[in-house]
Amino acid sequence: MELADKYEKPVRVLDVGGTENYWKQMGLLGNPDYEITITNIEDTPRKVNPQYNYVKADASMLDVFGDKSFDIVFSNSMIEHIPNPAKRQQAAGEIARIGRSYLVQTPAYWIAIEPHFLFPFFQLLPRFLKLFLARNFNLGWFKKCSSSVEAAELIDSIRLLKKQELSRLFPDSLIHTERVLALPKSYLAIKQ
Repeated sequence: MELADKYEKPVRVLDVGGTENYWKQMGLLGNPDYEITITNIEDTPRKVNPQYNYVKADASMLDVFGDKSFDIVFSNSMIEHIPNPAKRQQAAGEIARIGRSYLVQTPAYWIAIEPHFLFPFFQLLPRFLKLFLARNFNLGWFKKCSSSVEAAELIDSIRLLKKQELSRLFPDSLIHTERVLALPKSYLAIKQ
Protein backbone atom coordinates (compact mmCIF):
# COMPACT_ATOMS: atom_id res chain seq x y z
CA MET A 1 0.00 0.00 0.00
CA GLU A 2 2.94 2.33 0.68
CA LEU A 3 4.18 1.83 -2.88
CA ALA A 4 0.73 2.72 -4.23
CA ASP A 5 0.66 6.04 -2.37
CA LYS A 6 3.18 7.61 -4.72
CA TYR A 7 1.19 6.94 -7.91
CA GLU A 8 -1.81 8.70 -9.41
CA LYS A 9 -5.09 6.85 -9.09
CA PRO A 10 -6.01 4.43 -10.42
CA VAL A 11 -2.77 2.62 -9.62
CA ARG A 12 -1.96 -0.01 -12.25
CA VAL A 13 -0.92 -3.26 -10.53
CA LEU A 14 0.29 -6.49 -12.12
CA ASP A 15 0.09 -9.55 -9.86
CA VAL A 16 2.44 -12.22 -11.21
CA GLY A 17 1.25 -15.70 -10.22
CA GLY A 18 -1.65 -14.39 -8.19
CA THR A 19 -5.35 -14.92 -7.72
CA GLU A 20 -8.38 -12.67 -7.40
CA ASN A 21 -8.98 -14.08 -3.92
CA TYR A 22 -5.80 -12.42 -2.60
CA TRP A 23 -7.09 -8.99 -3.62
CA LYS A 24 -10.48 -9.71 -2.07
CA GLN A 25 -8.72 -10.56 1.21
CA MET A 26 -6.75 -7.30 0.96
CA GLY A 27 -10.05 -5.41 0.82
CA LEU A 28 -9.43 -3.97 -2.64
CA LEU A 29 -12.37 -5.60 -4.37
CA GLY A 30 -14.43 -2.82 -5.89
CA ASN A 31 -11.87 -0.10 -5.00
CA PRO A 32 -11.70 2.21 -8.05
CA ASP A 33 -8.23 3.40 -7.01
CA TYR A 34 -6.67 0.17 -8.36
CA GLU A 35 -6.58 -1.46 -11.79
CA ILE A 36 -5.35 -4.99 -11.14
CA THR A 37 -4.14 -7.43 -13.78
CA ILE A 38 -3.45 -10.99 -12.66
CA THR A 39 -1.18 -13.35 -14.57
CA ASN A 40 -0.90 -17.05 -13.89
CA ILE A 41 0.08 -20.17 -15.81
CA GLU A 42 -3.24 -21.70 -14.75
CA ASP A 43 -6.28 -21.27 -16.97
CA THR A 44 -7.83 -17.92 -16.24
CA PRO A 45 -11.00 -18.07 -14.17
CA ARG A 46 -14.30 -16.81 -15.45
CA LYS A 47 -14.16 -13.06 -15.01
CA VAL A 48 -16.37 -12.05 -12.11
CA ASN A 49 -15.28 -8.51 -11.32
CA PRO A 50 -14.58 -5.96 -14.09
CA GLN A 51 -11.88 -4.40 -11.89
CA TYR A 52 -9.63 -7.40 -12.60
CA ASN A 53 -8.00 -8.43 -15.84
CA TYR A 54 -6.67 -11.97 -16.27
CA VAL A 55 -3.83 -12.96 -18.56
CA LYS A 56 -2.64 -16.55 -18.84
CA ALA A 57 1.14 -16.24 -19.01
CA ASP A 58 4.41 -17.77 -17.86
CA ALA A 59 6.22 -15.42 -15.46
CA SER A 60 9.46 -15.83 -17.41
CA MET A 61 7.84 -14.62 -20.67
CA LEU A 62 5.64 -11.60 -20.05
CA ASP A 63 6.27 -10.02 -23.44
CA VAL A 64 2.55 -9.17 -23.74
CA PHE A 65 3.36 -6.23 -21.44
CA GLY A 66 5.51 -3.25 -22.39
CA ASP A 67 8.37 -1.77 -20.40
CA LYS A 68 7.20 0.05 -17.25
CA SER A 69 3.57 -0.56 -18.24
CA PHE A 70 2.52 -1.03 -14.59
CA ASP A 71 3.05 1.21 -11.59
CA ILE A 72 3.60 -1.81 -9.33
CA VAL A 73 4.40 -5.43 -10.10
CA PHE A 74 3.51 -7.64 -7.17
CA SER A 75 4.30 -11.31 -6.67
CA ASN A 76 3.48 -13.27 -3.55
CA SER A 77 5.08 -16.70 -3.03
CA MET A 78 5.51 -17.46 -6.72
CA ILE A 79 9.20 -17.27 -7.53
CA GLU A 80 10.11 -20.34 -5.43
CA HIS A 81 7.84 -22.35 -7.74
CA ILE A 82 10.23 -21.76 -10.65
CA PRO A 83 12.85 -24.46 -10.01
CA ASN A 84 14.89 -23.77 -13.16
CA PRO A 85 17.49 -21.07 -12.32
CA ALA A 86 17.52 -19.59 -15.84
CA LYS A 87 13.71 -19.28 -15.94
CA ARG A 88 13.70 -17.82 -12.41
CA GLN A 89 16.24 -15.18 -13.57
CA GLN A 90 14.08 -14.45 -16.64
CA ALA A 91 11.00 -14.00 -14.42
CA ALA A 92 12.91 -11.58 -12.19
CA GLY A 93 14.03 -9.64 -15.27
CA GLU A 94 10.47 -9.45 -16.56
CA ILE A 95 9.18 -8.16 -13.22
CA ALA A 96 11.88 -5.45 -13.13
CA ARG A 97 11.24 -4.54 -16.79
CA ILE A 98 7.47 -4.22 -16.53
CA GLY A 99 7.10 -2.37 -13.22
CA ARG A 100 8.02 1.14 -12.22
CA SER A 101 8.09 -0.35 -8.71
CA TYR A 102 7.84 -3.93 -7.53
CA LEU A 103 7.39 -6.06 -4.46
CA VAL A 104 8.30 -9.74 -4.65
CA GLN A 105 7.71 -11.93 -1.59
CA THR A 106 9.04 -15.46 -1.10
CA PRO A 107 9.27 -17.74 1.94
CA ALA A 108 12.72 -17.66 3.54
CA TYR A 109 14.96 -20.66 3.00
CA TRP A 110 15.57 -20.83 6.76
CA ILE A 111 11.87 -20.75 7.72
CA ALA A 112 11.17 -23.16 10.59
CA ILE A 113 8.03 -24.75 9.09
CA GLU A 114 8.27 -25.18 5.32
CA PRO A 115 5.07 -23.42 4.14
CA HIS A 116 4.15 -25.78 1.29
CA PHE A 117 4.72 -29.12 3.01
CA LEU A 118 4.01 -27.78 6.54
CA PHE A 119 6.86 -29.86 7.91
CA PRO A 120 9.67 -28.58 10.16
CA PHE A 121 12.76 -27.68 8.09
CA PHE A 122 11.59 -29.88 5.21
CA GLN A 123 13.83 -27.91 2.83
CA LEU A 124 16.93 -29.04 4.77
CA LEU A 125 16.18 -32.76 4.63
CA PRO A 126 18.15 -35.02 2.29
CA ARG A 127 16.37 -35.74 -0.99
CA PHE A 128 15.77 -39.45 -0.24
CA LEU A 129 13.94 -38.51 2.97
CA LYS A 130 11.81 -35.87 1.23
CA LEU A 131 10.86 -38.46 -1.39
CA PHE A 132 10.01 -41.03 1.29
CA LEU A 133 7.80 -38.55 3.13
CA ALA A 134 6.04 -37.39 -0.05
CA ARG A 135 5.33 -41.00 -1.07
CA ASN A 136 4.02 -42.12 2.31
CA PHE A 137 2.31 -39.14 3.95
CA ASN A 138 -0.01 -36.26 3.21
CA LEU A 139 2.18 -33.19 3.65
CA GLY A 140 0.77 -29.70 3.99
CA TRP A 141 -1.19 -28.84 0.86
CA PHE A 142 -0.35 -32.13 -0.88
CA LYS A 143 -1.79 -35.63 -0.75
CA LYS A 144 0.75 -38.43 -0.62
CA CYS A 145 2.19 -39.18 -4.03
CA SER A 146 1.25 -42.38 -5.81
CA SER A 147 4.64 -42.92 -7.44
CA SER A 148 8.32 -42.06 -7.11
CA VAL A 149 8.09 -39.99 -10.28
CA GLU A 150 5.19 -37.95 -8.89
CA ALA A 151 7.05 -37.45 -5.60
CA ALA A 152 10.19 -36.29 -7.44
CA GLU A 153 8.18 -33.85 -9.58
CA LEU A 154 6.56 -32.41 -6.48
CA ILE A 155 9.82 -32.08 -4.54
CA ASP A 156 11.57 -30.51 -7.52
CA SER A 157 8.76 -28.02 -8.20
CA ILE A 158 9.49 -25.93 -5.10
CA ARG A 159 12.83 -24.39 -4.20
CA LEU A 160 13.01 -21.94 -1.33
CA LEU A 161 15.49 -19.11 -1.85
CA LYS A 162 18.18 -17.73 0.40
CA LYS A 163 18.33 -13.98 0.94
CA GLN A 164 21.47 -13.64 -1.20
CA GLU A 165 19.78 -15.49 -4.07
CA LEU A 166 16.82 -13.11 -4.01
CA SER A 167 19.22 -10.17 -3.90
CA ARG A 168 21.04 -11.47 -7.00
CA LEU A 169 17.70 -11.88 -8.82
CA PHE A 170 16.67 -8.31 -7.98
CA PRO A 171 19.91 -6.31 -7.67
CA ASP A 172 18.16 -2.93 -7.80
CA SER A 173 15.93 -3.71 -4.81
CA LEU A 174 16.10 -3.56 -1.06
CA ILE A 175 15.67 -6.95 0.59
CA HIS A 176 13.58 -6.96 3.75
CA THR A 177 13.39 -9.96 6.08
CA GLU A 178 10.06 -10.69 7.79
CA ARG A 179 10.62 -12.57 11.05
CA VAL A 180 8.59 -14.64 13.49
CA LEU A 181 10.16 -15.16 16.92
CA ALA A 182 13.50 -13.91 15.53
CA LEU A 183 13.51 -16.59 12.80
CA PRO A 184 13.24 -15.54 9.14
CA LYS A 185 9.75 -16.12 7.75
CA SER A 186 10.00 -14.54 4.31
CA TYR A 187 11.99 -12.14 2.17
CA LEU A 188 10.65 -9.15 0.28
CA ALA A 189 12.48 -7.65 -2.70
CA ILE A 190 11.23 -4.07 -2.93
CA LYS A 191 12.00 -1.46 -5.55
CA GLN A 192 10.41 1.89 -4.84
